[in-house]
Amino acid sequence: MSEQNKNKPSANTSLRPATQMVHGGVMRSQWGETSEALFMTQGYVYDSAEAAEARFKGDEPGYVYSRYANPTVSMFEERMALLEGAEAARGTASGMAAVTAAMLACVKAGDHVVAASALFGSCLYIVSELLPRFGVECTLVDGTNLEQWKAAMRLNTRACFLESPTNPTLSVIDIAAVADIAHEAGAKLVVDNVFATALWQSPLTLGADVVIYSATKHIDGQGRCLGGVVLSSEEFIEEEMKDLHRHTGPSLSPFNAWIMLKGLETFTLRVRQQTQTASILADRLAEHKAIDRVLYPGHADHPQAEVVARQMRGGSTMLALEVAGGKQAAFRLENALQVVRISNNLGDAKSLITHPATTTHQRLDDDQLAAAGIKQGSLRLSVGLEDVEDLWEDFEQALASL
Repeated sequence: MSEQNKNKPSANTSLRPATQMVHGGVMRSQWGETSEALFMTQGYVYDSAEAAEARFKGDEPGYVYSRYANPTVSMFEERMALLEGAEAARGTASGMAAVTAAMLACVKAGDHVVAASALFGSCLYIVSELLPRFGVECTLVDGTNLEQWKAAMRLNTRACFLESPTNPTLSVIDIAAVADIAHEAGAKLVVDNVFATALWQSPLTLGADVVIYSATKHIDGQGRCLGGVVLSSEEFIEEEMKDLHRHTGPSLSPFNAWIMLKGLETFTLRVRQQTQTASILADRLAEHKAIDRVLYPGHADHPQAEVVARQMRGGSTMLALEVAGGKQAAFRLENALQVVRISNNLGDAKSLITHPATTTHQRLDDDQLAAAGIKQGSLRLSVGLEDVEDLWEDFEQALASL
C-alpha cells in the first residue's frame, strides 16, 4: 500500500466484518462523496518536474501509473485486508492472475513446490505444467494425507499450495497441520480460500503465509466482472510481489475494483444467506434416492468433519453431488433444472450448476480425475439467493426425470 496518495484509506480494525465491508478502506476526495470514487485514469500529473522525480524515487507519497497502483484499487485492497486480517493486499485482474503472481513470487528456477492434487484445473496447470517450464519442480499429493505432505518435502521446497475446501469435491485440508509441515521445511503455504470465503475461514490465523481469492466469485457475487486479490504480510506484498506485479502487469482495473467494493458492502449478508440455503439443500438432496452422495462441509458425515469443526466457522455456499447413473444421468438432471442454471462460474447471486469432468476439469485425464475425486456423475452446485423452497421444488421436478 505504499503507492497511495496522501489521503490514506481509513482502517479501523476494531470494527466487525459487516461494518468493515461498508466503511473499510474509504478514501474520500475533496468532494466528500458518500460512495467510493471511481478513478478511471491511466496516469497522474505532478506540480513540477522535481515533484515527479520525488514521486518516482519514493521520496514523496502518491500515484505514478495505474498499472502500479490506483486510488480505487487501493480502497479495494485495504478493505480486503481488513476482512482477511492481513497486513497488506494486492489486487489482480483475475483469480488466476492472483494464483500465478503469488506462486511466482515464492519461487525461482531450481526450487520445488508441493501442491494438493485436488485443484481447480487452471491452478493445476500452473503448478504442474507452467512452473516446471521455468525450472520449478512440482510434487502433487493427496491434500488430506499429512504423511504425503511430509514425505514430499525437500531441502529446496519453497512453497506449498492448496485449496480448502477443494474444487469441486469439497474435501477439507487441515491448514494448520500443513502450515507446520511447510514451515518446518522452510517453505511458505499459499491457500486458495474461495470456497470457504473469508467469512467462514481465516487461513492466515491458521498459519498460512499467503491467501488468494478469485474476487470474481463471492466478492463481486453478481456475475459482473473479473478480479483477484493476494493477501499476506506487508513484507511479502511489498518485497516479494511488488516488482513482479508492476512489471508483468496483472493489474486490477479501477472500474472492476469499484464493482468489487460495491460487492463487499453486501458480502456478509449474501454469503450467510447462501450458506444457510446450501445447508438445507444438502440435507434434502442427501435423502433422495437418485443421489448417491452429497458432500457438504456442514454435514456430520463429511470425510473431514473433525477438521471442518476445528477450522471453519460455517459450511459453504457450495455443495458436491454424485448422481446415480453417471454422466448421462448428471446431464439429464442439469438439463431438467429450470431455476438453477448451467454455468461454470460460482459464488453468484444466481444458483449455478456444472459437470466438472466436462467443464472446469475437462483437461484432466482419467487418473487425474480419479485422484481429484471427480466422477462422471459428479456435479458442483453453487447456491444463490433464490428462495430455498423454489430451489428445492426445481430439484424435485428435475430429479423426477431420472
